[in-house]
Amino acid sequence: MMMAATRRSGPDRVTLLALAGVVLFGAGNTLAIKVSVRELAPFWSAGLRFAIAGGLLLAIVAVARRPLPRGRGLTGAVLYGLLGFVANLALLYPALRTVPAGVATVLIALAPLMTFGLAILHRQERFRMQGLLGALIAFGGVAVIVADQLSTAVPLGSLLAILLAVTFMAESNVVLKWVPGSDPFATNAVAMLTGSSVMLVISAVGGEAWSIPSEAVTWAAVGYLVVLGSVVMFGLNLFALRRWTASGVSYVTLLMPLVSVPLASVLLSEQVSPQFLVGGVIALAGVFVGAFLRVAPRLSPAASLPELLPPDASAAAEPAAPLPASGPAS
Repeated sequence: MMMAATRRSGPDRVTLLALAGVVLFGAGNTLAIKVSVRELAPFWSAGLRFAIAGGLLLAIVAVARRPLPRGRGLTGAVLYGLLGFVANLALLYPALRTVPAGVATVLIALAPLMTFGLAILHRQERFRMQGLLGALIAFGGVAVIVADQLSTAVPLGSLLAILLAVTFMAESNVVLKWVPGSDPFATNAVAMLTGSSVMLVISAVGGEAWSIPSEAVTWAAVGYLVVLGSVVMFGLNLFALRRWTASGVSYVTLLMPLVSVPLASVLLSEQVSPQFLVGGVIALAGVFVGAFLRVAPRLSPAASLPELLPPDASAAAEPAAPLPASGPAS
């Protein structure tokens, strides 16, 4: 019992390195998407990215002789792909043509809080007043950010599209918890290839031009998204989820804006206004209060899965925290 408690007390060094990689590569994803859609049509860009990334993952699965998901695992992987890679990114990619990357990353950081709300609706979690308080604080911050962006002529529809995309991302997290455990590389291979297939169909029906990048910066962005932003990042995220608690892994989305906003300011020359910074701090504070802040333990008759408990929770103490974003930053 003492050994089990020690393992739950925190992540080991390998897991911490994996989480650091998720934060770094996930933060760069939003910037790379914004660069890629400057030249490439959005659905074509997303479909191309996940066709290559999914193919690479499938090759890894075949060479390593990893098992492909079957039965409920296969159904869940396909549904995860439709929600996390199609519904999510079909909204995110076009929106990033007009929304600053730093703003998008702050909105994406709402995913853990949205996941908690959806988990309540799906009866995976029980309602907590703390979650409602956090949601009110977070969306107050979002209101400040939206007002700031509207003043700079960013379309309201694009901002709402990103919020809806985050909702689909959160829903994919909830669905993933119903799926039997399977190999992370195989699960993501199926999900990415499902997503790419649908995205390419949407692109063809919409009459998008299937062009090859002509600019070096676009090639660099697509390469980053395929290798670091897809194969490596999603693999590291699921690897960390297998080794630590879901609530602990969830912190990555909260940390990404700390990396992406400065990077967007330096690399993309995005302006960071005081109003945006205030709104961002309020929004992230709301996510922390609603999704991560630990209150005094209370005994509860409700049983919770171990992976839903906070990192240092005992076996029957604290309310369950929300699930992690399996695709933390697009």
